[in-house]
Amino acid sequence: MIFNQQQITLNLPFHKFNIKQVSAILRRRRYLVLGVSCTVMSVISLVAINTKTNYQSSMQLLVTADANAGNTANNIMNLAGSEVVGLNSPVVDYTAQMKMLLSPQLIAEAVALLKAEYPDITVEDINGKQAKLSITKLDEKTLSNNLPLQILEVTFNDEDPVRSQKVLQALQQVYQNYQIQQQKERLNKGLAFINARIPQMKKEVNQAEKNLEHFRRKHNLLDPEVQSKILIESLAAVQQQLQITRAQIQDVQARYNNLQQEVATSSRKARMAARLNQSSSYQTLLDDFKKTELALAREQKRYTNESPIIQQLQEQRQNQLVLLKRESNQLLTDIRQSTDNAAPTEGADPQLLQELIQVQTTALGLIANEKSLAETEQKLRFEFSQYPSLLAQYNRLLPEVQAKRKQLEQLLQAQQSLGLKIAQGGLAWEVLEEPSLGKLTGINRLSLLLGGVVLSPILGIAIALSWGMFTRTIYSTKELQQSTNLRLLGSVPKLAPKGLKKWLPNISGHKQRKIASHFTETDSWLPCHETLDILYQNLQISKSPLPFKSLMFTSALSGEGKTTVLLGLAASAARMHRRILLIDANLRYPHLHKMLQLSNDWGLSLLLLDETSNHIHNYIQPVHPSIDVLTAGPKPDDTIRLLNSQRMKELIKGFEQSYDLVLVDAPPILGTADARILAGYCHEIVMVGRMGQLTQGDLMQAQEILSHLNLIGIIANGVRSHQQV
Repeated sequence: MIFNQQQITLNLPFHKFNIKQVSAILRRRRYLVLGVSCTVMSVISLVAINTKTNYQSSMQLLVTADANAGNTANNIMNLAGSEVVGLNSPVVDYTAQMKMLLSPQLIAEAVALLKAEYPDITVEDINGKQAKLSITKLDEKTLSNNLPLQILEVTFNDEDPVRSQKVLQALQQVYQNYQIQQQKERLNKGLAFINARIPQMKKEVNQAEKNLEHFRRKHNLLDPEVQSKILIESLAAVQQQLQITRAQIQDVQARYNNLQQEVATSSRKARMAARLNQSSSYQTLLDDFKKTELALAREQKRYTNESPIIQQLQEQRQNQLVLLKRESNQLLTDIRQSTDNAAPTEGADPQLLQELIQVQTTALGLIANEKSLAETEQKLRFEFSQYPSLLAQYNRLLPEVQAKRKQLEQLLQAQQSLGLKIAQGGLAWEVLEEPSLGKLTGINRLSLLLGGVVLSPILGIAIALSWGMFTRTIYSTKELQQSTNLRLLGSVPKLAPKGLKKWLPNISGHKQRKIASHFTETDSWLPCHETLDILYQNLQISKSPLPFKSLMFTSALSGEGKTTVLLGLAASAARMHRRILLIDANLRYPHLHKMLQLSNDWGLSLLLLDETSNHIHNYIQPVHPSIDVLTAGPKPDDTIRLLNSQRMKELIKGFEQSYDLVLVDAPPILGTADARILAGYCHEIVMVGRMGQLTQGDLMQAQEILSHLNLIGIIANGVRSHQQV
């Protein structure tokens, strides 16, 4: 039974950042910090040695529009066919200016000035492939008179600060001389062109004015645009008056139709009244009806409506009214038949007839006015249709006259301006900042070295901290306990047996063992330390009720020192009068025979292939009166098959019966399955971890693999005195 109840379960976060951890990482990685610092400092020193000093001198030039060598002359030449451009609002091509300042001709003149002081200087030294001379634009502004100006900075780099200043001073003198010369040439050229151009321009202006005057006389037009506007207004007025007249005609026509109807109605009523007056029967019925009305009105004053007399009179009146209507309808029918042949105005009201005649007269006048307005509108439209072509012709002639006059005026102004410039002279390039003494640019050697002194340790510390924080290496037993819940069986300092070859007995596998009297002599080469004895006692304390006979030693990775610890435990057990067998089960990379300087021509690999059990002692080599060793033997082709065989299991059981303790030196648990197979054959498993090499990740991975096996704890190997718990 494994005593997992006694295991330490403390598992604090190992990667928690604190000052002590940083100082510990820097102390452990001091050689890395020193190496990185030395490397960085060496590189910086090499760069500083190979870096050449460079001094830069500069001057600033103010360039205005007059400095444009090409545009002024070109703009003057443009007077031949278009308006003058560039005299009032010049446009400067600063790129061309910069190219001109870097031209070989000007630089050659500066070289000629420098020959007296620097005889070996050439054009290539000033503006060669390395481009020591450069020109850049700083600020571009526009003055209140729309005159653009540009500030150019001229810089020159050289190893000599005085020489860089002298070169720019020579260039300054060359630029000023070149500007004076070019300005005079441009102004003289422009003035000559203008003097030749003015007479021709005057002839063109006179001809344009004659063409415009002929056009006005031919078409009797002073300004077609103004007259066309007047014509449009007249046409609009006529159209408006025509609309009003037509509306009045509609109103008069409606009034005339109404009067005609009224006259016809008046005539019909007159004829009806005359016919009714002439009809005796109608008049008789009318008289009787009136009498009945009078009698009824008189009797109603005397009697009520329920009186028989009143009722009789009412009935009589009703009958008379029916007869009267019948007679009138008959007469109306006769009148309609007779009116078809009668005049429409017969018997009409004379006042209506007079009004009808007046309305008819007004309508005729309005119709005549409408006809006159329509003819006027058609005439105006025809005249207006002629104006587009006249306007197009006028718009060609008038701008031509204006353009010619403007060109002539500008030529006269340019003539006067150029004359003043020639008389006054002046510079378009003005030096704002004189060439200065060369200033150190680029990398300063002293600053570079000082920066390296500061940067190299910082970089070394940063790399060391990054490595320490991300690799999460375990350096002490405290960190080991914080990283896992495995029981810490003990801590072992670094074991380095001295004089191994001197004290190692030369014992072959076929020789007899040394007698006990030689124990003191042969025991001196074995690893010996009091911590190993404590470790052995801890293993004894952790025994299960059934004492273990076989113990497998493994580690997460190779190089953890498990073989050395195993030899030390063997020595401690031997001093306790135990018979121990050491088995090198690392068939892939055996190491035990190298430490003990034993032959590896035979060993475990051959014993696993040997099916007989009679010659097992021939494979075992004694190295101590109480310690025997079974080396790994030649490397087999299939390690997994041998270790996983029944023969391996039987050998372990047999060795457990023959020896008090069987210690198995197994391969690392990570990377191969050999240790996992061997773990199933041994009673207990012990892990060995070297402080400063074992990482938390490897430890967690190995613990996870062995968590379901009989792992009893871990041994901290290579612990320094201040790291022990």
